[in-house]
Amino acid sequence: MADMTVLLENVEKAHNLSAILRSCDAVGTLEAHVISNESKPLTFNSTAQGSQKWIKLRKHKSIDSAVERLKSMGFRLYGTSLDINSHDYRECDFCGPTAFVLGTEKWGLSDCAKSLVDESIFIPMRGMVQSLNVSVAAATLLFESLRQRQAAGIAPKNGEGLSKTLYKKYLFEWAYPEVAFWCKQQGRPYPELNDQGEITEKMPRTIRMKY
Repeated sequence: MADMTVLLENVEKAHNLSAILRSCDAVGTLEAHVISNESKPLTFNSTAQGSQKWIKLRKHKSIDSAVERLKSMGFRLYGTSLDINSHDYRECDFCGPTAFVLGTEKWGLSDCAKSLVDESIFIPMRGMVQSLNVSVAAATLLFESLRQRQAAGIAPKNGEGLSKTLYKKYLFEWAYPEVAFWCKQQGRPYPELNDQGEITEKMPRTIRMKY
């Protein structure tokens, strides 16, 4: 889904970042956004199960620039916070362009981020701990958004919401990752696929052996 995403503010632990991208992949989200500290390269672990290869990770230098970018794309931003004015996430409508803004593992969202989101939301807790791990919170929100869209009959099934060019690009990369990598190395466009999803162009033998 091109109109559902997450914005991560200083989420740096490899396990959490990997788990969030895996959840994004699971619900069909195409990309995620992150505030990135250039002095601390983003890392992933086996929790991602390779999802970092499929989910485009857009890096931003500040929360201000990230929010500005997402709002210019038409997203409504929901920030996770325990503020007095926050709403139960189950009472919100996530059927439109939705971006969930989640903060660092220890401190949550910064005051600046809280002031920039369109609506503050929280996930109710019944135990002694006040909040979920950031990756679990992200999964909960993403799947609630997907559930609402499925109930409304608007969850995409065949690439709806994507341009034909972008749909073909993602389809090829998902179906033939090795060939896609080779094409990028060669600086050449992806070959065409037929109605059965087969590559129509004759490829070099070393590449053909990979699919």
